[in-house]
Amino acid sequence: MNALELRLPPLALLVISGALIGLIALGTPPMTWGYTTRVGIGASAAIAGLLIAWSGVITFRRARTTVNPLHPEAATALVAGGIYRYTRNPMYLGMLLVLLGWSVYLARPWALAVLTAFVVYMTRFQIRPEERALERIFGGKFEAYRRTVRRWL
Repeated sequence: MNALELRLPPLALLVISGALIGLIALGTPPMTWGYTTRVGIGASAAIAGLLIAWSGVITFRRARTTVNPLHPEAATALVAGGIYRYTRNPMYLGMLLVLLGWSVYLARPWALAVLTAFVVYMTRFQIRPEERALERIFGGKFEAYRRTVRRWL
């Protein structure tokens, strides 16, 4: 395992990414979207993100398995129902949508670089190590699930 893998809690990465987007907003000019448009689209994306992420948490809780992203080896169930029929990572997808909503609200196109970095970092240092752990625990069941459900969307 790489030293960076599973070291930064995803919620911390969400906060750091949101702060970076805020810093970008301080240093770059906004796009010329109307306030109502920015609020409507931004809030819709953020609310959708919160609902998707919460759905993932609830589904894990119902399956009585860990939601701790730093210890995927503690998983006791392979969750493939509910929101997990559509995305293997609804909690991270939800975080991405919250960041997208924040970026749209601030109307800063450079914020998209932060969203891209968020996806790349999460995939490399969080999701792939989680997937390796799930493959060790659940073997062919996880492989079959991985073949049928996309990582993000």
